[in-house]
Amino acid sequence: SQPWPGPLPQPEIPAPNPPQETWASKYKFLLSCLGYCMGLGNVWRFPYLCYRNGGGIFLIPYFIMLLVTGLPLFLMELSLGQYGAAGPITVWKCCPLLKGVGVAMLIVSSLVSLYYNVIIAWAFYYLGSSFQSPLPWSCDAPWNADLCQVAPVTVTCWGCVLQNTSGSAGRDSASEVFWNEQVLGVTHSSGLGDPGPVQWPLALCLLAAWILVFLCMLKGIRSSGKVLYFTAPFPYLVILILIIRGATLDGSLNGIRFYLSSDWSRLQSAQVWSDAASQIFYSLGIGFGGLLSTASYNEFDNNVIRDTLVIAIGNCCTSFFAGFAIFSVLGHMAWRKQVPVGSVADSGPGLAFVAYPEALSLLPGSPFWSIFFFLMLLTLGVDTLFGNIEGITTAILDEFLALRDWRRKTALLGVLCTSFYLLGLLLVTQGGIFWFTLIDTYSTGFGLIIVTLFMCLGIAFCYGVNQFCRDIVDMICRCPPWCSHMLGYFRVCWAFFTPCLLLFTLIYTFLDMYSVPLRYGTYKYPAWGTSLGICMGVLTCLQIPLWAAVALCYESGTLSDRFQKAIQPLRSWRTATAQDVAGDVIDVPFTITLTGSD
Repeated sequence: SQPWPGPLPQPEIPAPNPPQETWASKYKFLLSCLGYCMGLGNVWRFPYLCYRNGGGIFLIPYFIMLLVTGLPLFLMELSLGQYGAAGPITVWKCCPLLKGVGVAMLIVSSLVSLYYNVIIAWAFYYLGSSFQSPLPWSCDAPWNADLCQVAPVTVTCWGCVLQNTSGSAGRDSASEVFWNEQVLGVTHSSGLGDPGPVQWPLALCLLAAWILVFLCMLKGIRSSGKVLYFTAPFPYLVILILIIRGATLDGSLNGIRFYLSSDWSRLQSAQVWSDAASQIFYSLGIGFGGLLSTASYNEFDNNVIRDTLVIAIGNCCTSFFAGFAIFSVLGHMAWRKQVPVGSVADSGPGLAFVAYPEALSLLPGSPFWSIFFFLMLLTLGVDTLFGNIEGITTAILDEFLALRDWRRKTALLGVLCTSFYLLGLLLVTQGGIFWFTLIDTYSTGFGLIIVTLFMCLGIAFCYGVNQFCRDIVDMICRCPPWCSHMLGYFRVCWAFFTPCLLLFTLIYTFLDMYSVPLRYGTYKYPAWGTSLGICMGVLTCLQIPLWAAVALCYESGTLSDRFQKAIQPLRSWRTATAQDVAGDVIDVPFTITLTGSD
């Protein structure tokens, strides 16, 4: 044989993809999770649920649900993301049969991001209006003189019961007129099928909101982590200031008494327990994929059990204390108007943009307090949206590693923000609030509960609850005795208690959905609108059997053999985690093919 002429050709080693980022410090991770979990629902939904479901007695089912459902699921998401160092789709290499759970999380996060930034746009609008004196929704404004002439009259209005300060029971209060006519323009729309033109001031606020999100996330967790030093602790500061200010107001004790009034008989109601479970579920951000993505940037040996206890319990306690800030001011509002506190209490947008702004307008120096309040809403919304968008981008980047290049990642983020903005224009039309309510109700309804139920069952019975616990011990390395005891408790919850409570919540959600028709104020949604909303939830759920069928088709053998293979972790799952533990280097295989005759 003839010798090979010249030097041997060098193997072509593919260019490595940019490595995944990691948090610069554990504090940034904690701030990120606290900001993500501490959303608008903690401020405008929890206090309302508390007084509606027996006052202080509601804390009993609330903390029971936290211990049995919230903490186990929160730890499951953090541990899964940290151990796999991957987003909500790629992390299911641990059980390919359930890849659809990750895809479903991506759909839920996309739907939530679509409408959640509209709330930030509303906060932007009110924040800009708060720099006027007097406030444009207050009775001190000259253009509201006709609405504030005579003694108060209680009326029922758009989705809430408020104090009407006009002489006619058929007219709205000044704050409601500002909200319905100037901000939303909903008085010019007849319903879901009549969206009307775009409210351009809101469209500009929505554009500003998406530009803010884009700039803050431009460099990934490096830029968003720095922003979190301000946006995460600021709401806590505002809540503390509002509690102190509210305590000095006349009538504040009536509001606090109303907030904490105890009705022990409410513990016998299934609705109370369902409300407690749903509030824990949504306030912790479980099932959206944001926690998975945030934890994927952790160091492998981070103590996830400690972080779970700090973040989840801190978040829920903050929800409780936020109620004092809300109801002390509402108590003063009721005292000023000489009406019961219940007539001015509300939840959701009705609280944040009607009742509470009206209460703030009654305070001395009202523009100052209004600026503080809407800055708090803005930071609460932005922090939660960071988590949702991070979950979406991480899921895409994990599936398409070539996009991790900074320029391509920036282009991807720009395309996402632009797409969400254009789609969100429907929600800032004159009838946009009807579409907002529809998406808000069904995007995080039964579909999200089913996704989380399958995640829990998949980890507990397909991947194996014992294997999952060993993975957590591998990450913690030196597991303290208290961590071992907590892990034993979580093992029991994952295998039995948590799935059972999720199933109970799911059944009650279905019963409530079919027994109580969807409404916005006096407007009842048509059948086609309700069907469209249900389709959103069904679209989310369909991803689970669809991708399970794909996983089975990739395997060979009988159906039973395929199922057993599809629930086994892929080799790349074990390889990735082995690299994190031991720092092994994987050689790139190559071959050289010689052509020619000997």
